[in-house]
Amino acid sequence: FLTGLTERLIAFLGEWAVNGLAAIHAPEWVISLISDGVIAGVGGVIVFLPQILLIFLFMSALEDSGYMARAAFITDRLLRKFGLSGRSFIPMLMGFGCTVPAAMGTRTMENEKDKRMTILLLPFMSCSAKLPVYGLMAGAFFAKGRALVILSLYLIGIIVGILSGYLFRKTIFKDNDAAFMIELPTYRLPAAKNVFTHVWERVSHFIEKAGTIIFAMSVVLWFLQSFDLSFDMVQSAETSILGRLGSFIAPVFSPMGYGCWQAAVALLTGIIAKEAVVSSLAMFCGFSISAGGGAVQSALSGIFTPRSAYAFLVFVLLYTPCMAAVATIRRELGSRKWTAFAVCYQILIAYVMSFVVYTVCGLFMV
Repeated sequence: FLTGLTERLIAFLGEWAVNGLAAIHAPEWVISLISDGVIAGVGGVIVFLPQILLIFLFMSALEDSGYMARAAFITDRLLRKFGLSGRSFIPMLMGFGCTVPAAMGTRTMENEKDKRMTILLLPFMSCSAKLPVYGLMAGAFFAKGRALVILSLYLIGIIVGILSGYLFRKTIFKDNDAAFMIELPTYRLPAAKNVFTHVWERVSHFIEKAGTIIFAMSVVLWFLQSFDLSFDMVQSAETSILGRLGSFIAPVFSPMGYGCWQAAVALLTGIIAKEAVVSSLAMFCGFSISAGGGAVQSALSGIFTPRSAYAFLVFVLLYTPCMAAVATIRRELGSRKWTAFAVCYQILIAYVMSFVVYTVCGLFMV
């Protein structure tokens, strides 16, 4: 219901802006910048704000109830099997909200190996920034089973994190055992003030990112996809600066079924902010988020099939987190070497898993 209201509001603002600019005879490039760049780019991310708000609301209630510390204590024995301690549980759970505060949350871990290994596994926990991408693709290609598709992505991330933890324990983090001590607070009813304060802090961070990083990137993307190397405005984004860059790297993704410049460039912009994948596809494929699943599917069907769309989602799930997260990981690890290893490992795992999923799905779908 809230998402529908947001969609209608953004559609109204877009129509109002275009009509207003046309009434004052604004240049074509100005109308395109405002409608296709700013409103389509930022609006394509803001439309998912209600879903993200609900995730933060329930997570904040769990934190304020005193449950989280007990969950860390209970999961210690299980996590030990993968080379982690119970203290890793809270940062990894926070990773489903945002990798940045999750990485910062490892500061309370005294054992350096525990901390390092936890940070390496955090990006596999599906952060809320990826939810808009899941919602877009699942709604377009898997309308009847989109809840199961999104759930499967969360489970794949957890399974890959577990297997990676087991691999690290047997290789680069051998003999990683340390005593686990934690203070258990009393159970209490969540205080509304505390819960909403936490929600506001996290949601305001999302809005701030939409209003700064994603806004700036949407404008840059609009420029790169609207002009060619001679700085002439193009009719087709394929001949633009961005289109040529995407065409150069697109063959790398051909084995997974999405070897086209639009998908390649969308993944590149996702390194800046994962929500930007949605706005990139919206701009390159010429659709509005508020148009509905049928219209979105029609626009995306030239790029994806259901099979390649799911493989694309798996890649988005597992590859390098946003630049803000990478910068935080670099600061918390205190090492360029470990940061480079984390980024390369995530890209490799994303590529391999996307290929495996595409191949396996070929047995059941086209």
